[in-house]
Amino acid sequence: MKTFATMTAVTALTAGAAFAETWDMPLAYPATNFHTETAQGFADCVRDATSGEIDIQTHPNGSLFPGGDIKRAVQTGQALIGERLLSAHANENALFGYDSIPFLATSFDDSVKLNEAAQPALEELLASQNLHYLYSVPWPPQGLYAKKEINSAADLEGVKFRAYNAATARLAELAKMQPVQIEAAELSQALATGVAESFVSSGSTGYDEKVWEHLTHFYQVDAWLPRNTIFVNLDAWNGLSEENKTAMSDCAATAAETGLAKSKELTQFYLDGLAEGGMTVAPPGDQLRTDFMGFGETMTTEWLEATGEQGQSIVDGFKN
Repeated sequence: MKTFATMTAVTALTAGAAFAETWDMPLAYPATNFHTETAQGFADCVRDATSGEIDIQTHPNGSLFPGGDIKRAVQTGQALIGERLLSAHANENALFGYDSIPFLATSFDDSVKLNEAAQPALEELLASQNLHYLYSVPWPPQGLYAKKEINSAADLEGVKFRAYNAATARLAELAKMQPVQIEAAELSQALATGVAESFVSSGSTGYDEKVWEHLTHFYQVDAWLPRNTIFVNLDAWNGLSEENKTAMSDCAATAAETGLAKSKELTQFYLDGLAEGGMTVAPPGDQLRTDFMGFGETMTTEWLEATGEQGQSIVDGFKN
């Protein structure tokens, strides 16, 4: 059943959008984060390309909906477009975790190749949930943050670990840490109050949240490059004119390229920023790398078991 908000938007758009139709776009990350800046550039592009018929208003840092509620909000038409780290919904469908398989795609080039292999299945899955895929942008490679020196997985036992998706929660379990589900907007407070003592994320998250105020080490384990995906309510999408669908798709393609380039450009900048803040930034030692690679093998096997032939097809497509 369509919500009133969705029906109203679709009716207006089908009628030709004689006036500007405002689309709210909830975002989970701060206004200064490069993902948010990319989304704002996309919104500006759509406004220009549709001659103002579609006016996308961005709402950063979970100000409209918390990160965990964004996908559902767009599905139900409470918001018509949004951005979400889809791997956070892997418990709902394991396919959403394709970009968080440890040590499968650990570089930007591999991330692009993996995304291309997974995109057809991902688009089909989203469409079944009343969502239309627009574009996605990878984060920089994921590293390990800690408040002490970590030489092996044994040093992580009992540590309170911030989990943001099924992969990080499983990693915590394998390393005998204590997983705590925390959205990006809540991370700084969680670190300040001791609710979390460690986490895996990109240099971007640490830089945005100034984690050097609470943590001391960042290990460049390059575990994976998760993606933020931008999607639109499928009913609203179907109500667009063909001209506006083309305009939005073109802007999405531009945003994907811009976001990827920005993520690459900022990777070293973020690491330098962490070091300037006083953190020790270094590759993992041999034992820690070996331990994490072992966890990765276990998690890859589990993901393939959960996704069956579809998951195997994605991995095969990526490797071939």
